[in-house]
Amino acid sequence: MNDDIQIDPRGYRFGAGVTLVVAALALVLGAGTAGLILMAVLVAMFLPGALIGPQATVQSAIFKRLIRPRIGPPSETESFRPPRFAQQMGLGMSIAALVLGALGLTWGFWLFGAFVTAASFLNSVFGFCLGCEIYLLLKRAGTRTA
Repeated sequence: MNDDIQIDPRGYRFGAGVTLVVAALALVLGAGTAGLILMAVLVAMFLPGALIGPQATVQSAIFKRLIRPRIGPPSETESFRPPRFAQQMGLGMSIAALVLGALGLTWGFWLFGAFVTAASFLNSVFGFCLGCEIYLLLKRAGTRTA
């Protein structure tokens, strides 16, 4: 895998918007069958981004095909690593929500579903990638101790 992949930050912000819609709808539907199905959809949406990077997600493909041609190339690009870490966090949170909800522990569905919703809201609306910031904090902490 290429370690210096650069991505369009507008693409993963768009992806966060798609995630926000699905996560919010899952919360509206609750921890029943429909909400759990949407949480499973979120797991599937996060998986390629968590394993490869946000450039491998369905949301990214939609952005590249339908939106980027209309808005033009980015003025700057970013490393895929912080958004990939954010995707990994989203994957973990959505799996936790799905599993706990499926086990009848609805508090877990609501708690972890709310985390996914809040983080995707911050990214899509304000351009603040919480997972990216956590990645950078961990990276700095690791650099200082090394």
